[in-house]
Amino acid sequence: MTDAVGILYETPAPQVARIVLNRPESRNAQDTSLLYALNDAFDQAARDGDVKVIILAAAGPHFSSGHDLREGGTIAEQMAPFDPVGTWCGFGCAGAEGRMAREKEIYLGLSERWRNIPKPTIAQVQGKCIAGGLMLAWPCDLIVAADDAAFCDNTVGMGVAGVEYFAHPWEMGPRKAKELLFTADWLGAEEARALGMVNQVVPAAQLSEYTLALASRIAAKPMFALRMAKEAVNAAEDAQGRVGAMQTAFALHQLAHSHNMQVHGMPVDPGGLQVRRKT
Repeated sequence: MTDAVGILYETPAPQVARIVLNRPESRNAQDTSLLYALNDAFDQAARDGDVKVIILAAAGPHFSSGHDLREGGTIAEQMAPFDPVGTWCGFGCAGAEGRMAREKEIYLGLSERWRNIPKPTIAQVQGKCIAGGLMLAWPCDLIVAADDAAFCDNTVGMGVAGVEYFAHPWEMGPRKAKELLFTADWLGAEEARALGMVNQVVPAAQLSEYTLALASRIAAKPMFALRMAKEAVNAAEDAQGRVGAMQTAFALHQLAHSHNMQVHGMPVDPGGLQVRRKT
């Protein structure tokens, strides 16, 4: 087991790696350090020839409360300690340019990168999974949820049209996606399973054991066949227009940030921000 900034890396069973979000005191809120540490852990597991399946879990009662809104400093200062993994740059540019570069890199870019890891991935979700938390669970191939898991995207209330990795229509269908966005209501584990967003729902006390057993069953299959099966299903989603739609949604997300800066002097609607702090 190794420990990075807010991340634990474990090998709990043969051919299985488990990456654990380890900021329970902040409900695993995601700052820049956590996201890059998570990316490093995914890279480690992807490049390890002895690992066939990757589990993404979280310490504490909740999977993730989303973006860490307490992270201070300018965009350039937040990005300065890290080497980008994508090709976007210009984090110090003024106006929308710098913010778009940052979000293209650490939100849309990293989530898409994790979605395309050539090994099966399983999100192990308990408690609350809010907004940015969805961008950790959704890129995974399978989601196993505890019976206390609940999912929410409350970004419309903050004046933004959904999280940066806009997978909503593919995860739950267009009508439920609109309801989730328009209302910011919670989506429970059983309803998420019925919609196809979650694969299995298990008692919270059995979540880790069940997910590890599932990973071990998958790890018994030939690695190359697993890679090709994942590639085939991902290609089917992309052929439906997923990538183009996500790029459009990301551009609208940036427009919303720019609008809020002009109207409110900050990238989100402060009214919605107060509601988020109370939840």
